[in-house]
Amino acid sequence: MVQISIEGDRVHFDVEGLDKFWAFRSHLDIPLAHISAVQIDAEAARGWWHGLRIMGSNIPGVLTAGTFYQDGGIVFYDVHDPERTIVLELEHETYKRLVVEVEDPQKTRTLIEKALKGT
Repeated sequence: MVQISIEGDRVHFDVEGLDKFWAFRSHLDIPLAHISAVQIDAEAARGWWHGLRIMGSNIPGVLTAGTFYQDGGIVFYDVHDPERTIVLELEHETYKRLVVEVEDPQKTRTLIEKALKGT
């Protein structure tokens, strides 16, 4: 799971627990201006194919964590429970998309959308 916080014009994504090990990443820091969309999308995390795994772990039905090459771009995943997944579309970043599990998808989406409107 990922904890998301916003400080100023940046969104911080902190990977929790053993997911740091599985994803080979503990933290991402993205400018708000680089987020083009945020949506709740369980389907983005379902299934067994998430692209070519560059670095990370993919145990179908259990865990997808790490960096994958998908549809012509780099995507970061950290998901155990697809029902708690949000997807962030990015511009001007290494990753074109983040697919992450959060505690409360609706609350997180609202938090990010409010911050985007304020920029």
